[in-house]
Amino acid sequence: MTSTVDSHPAGPDASVGPNQIAVGAIIGRTSEFFDFFVYAIASVLVFPKLVFPHLDPLTGTLWSFAIFALAFVARPIGTAIFIAIDRAYGRGVKLTIALFLLGGSTVAISFLPGYDAIGAASAVLLALLRVGQGLALGGTWDGLPSLLSLNAPSARRGWYAMIPQLGAPLGLIVASALFAFFVANLSADDFFDWGWRYPFFVAFAINVVALFARLRIVVTPEYARQFENRDLEPLPIGETVKAEGRNIAIGAFVPLASFALFHMVTVFPLSWVFLYTREPPARFLLIEMVGAAVGVLALLASGRIADRVGRRQLLAAMAVAIGVFSGFAPQLLDGGDLGEAAFMILGFALLGLSFGQSSGAIASSFSQKYRYTASAITSDLAWMFGAGFAPLAALLLASHFGLVASGVYLLSGAVCTLAALALSRQSHHGVA
Repeated sequence: MTSTVDSHPAGPDASVGPNQIAVGAIIGRTSEFFDFFVYAIASVLVFPKLVFPHLDPLTGTLWSFAIFALAFVARPIGTAIFIAIDRAYGRGVKLTIALFLLGGSTVAISFLPGYDAIGAASAVLLALLRVGQGLALGGTWDGLPSLLSLNAPSARRGWYAMIPQLGAPLGLIVASALFAFFVANLSADDFFDWGWRYPFFVAFAINVVALFARLRIVVTPEYARQFENRDLEPLPIGETVKAEGRNIAIGAFVPLASFALFHMVTVFPLSWVFLYTREPPARFLLIEMVGAAVGVLALLASGRIADRVGRRQLLAAMAVAIGVFSGFAPQLLDGGDLGEAAFMILGFALLGLSFGQSSGAIASSFSQKYRYTASAITSDLAWMFGAGFAPLAALLLASHFGLVASGVYLLSGAVCTLAALALSRQSHHGVA
C-alpha cells in the first residue's frame, strides 16, 4: 500500500500509511503506559501510607498491589462493553468515551481522600477508580497494531510489530521523572499532602492529546476502508471466541514471560527497595529511567533481530533467557547500588528484546477477519495472567521466602511461553 501522507498533513481524503500509523500507535501507547506507571509508582510510594496507614508498611503495600490488580481483571469486561459500543456507534465514539473514562478515573484519583479523612471508604473509592481505569483500558484498543501489521512490508514485520511497544519505556521514563522531581524537591509532608497528585493531572492532559492523535487516524477514509473490508471489523465476542478460541488461549500465554518480566523490573523492585532498604526513592526512580532507556534500545534491536531470525525463534530464546534470569537476578536487589543497577539494566535489556515482539505474536495468530477483536481479547488475558498479579505475587513470595522466591513467578511465565510456542506449531495460524 502506498502512502501519500508521509510528507503532507493528512486531510479529510488522505490515506494513512505505516509511518503515520506508527506515530499514532506510539502516542496512544505512551499515554496509556504513562497512566499505568503513574498509578504503579503511587501504589508503592503513596497509597500504602495514604489509604492503609493503620497497617504495617508491607501489608499496606500488599493491599495496594491487590487493588492495582483490579484493573487487569476489569479490562476484559471493558473490552466486551466497548466492542459493543464500537459496533453500534463507531470507533471514534468508542475511543472518546474510553479515553475520557480513563482520564476521568485517573484525575479523580488525584482528589482521593485518605484513611484519616474517610476511613475504609478511601480503599473502596480507590478500588472503584482502579476498576474504572481497567474498564477504560479495555476500550482503548484501537486496532492500530493490527492496522500497522496489515500495512507493514513483509520483510519488516518484526520492526513494525515493535513500534507500539515503545510506549511502555517512554511512559515509564516520563512517569518516573515526574515522581523523582517531586520526591526530591518536596518535603515528605508536602509530597504526601499534594505533590503526588500532580502526575495524575498530567496524565489526564496527555490522554486528551493522545485522543486527538488517534482520532486523526481512525476517522480517515483509509481506516474506514480497512473496516469495510473486514480487516478491522469489531465482531461479537462470542463469535470470535467460537472461531478463534484455541488461538486466543495459546496467544494469551505466548507473551507471558515478557509480561511477567514487565512488572518484575518496573513495579516490584521499587517496592522492595522502598520497603527493605534506606535508599531514597528518587535515586531508584533515576535507576529505573536509565533501565527504561536501555529498554528502548533493546526494543529497537528486537525489531531488527526478529526480521532476521524470525519472531518465534526470538521469543523462544528470550523465554529461556528470562528463565535463567529468574534464577539469580532477583538477589541482585540486595546488592546495593551496583546490584540494583545490574538487575535493572539486564532486566530491561531482556524485557525490550522479548516485549518488542509480544504484540506481533498475538496479532499474527489470528485469521484476518477476527484479528481486531481476537487480538484485543488475547491482549487482555495475557496482561491479566502474566502481569496483573506479578507485583503482588513477587512481593508476597520475596517477603516470606527471600528474593530468590520471587523468581518463581517469573520462571512460571517463561515455562508458559515455551509451552504456548510449542502448541502454536500445531495451529494453522502459528506465530511467525
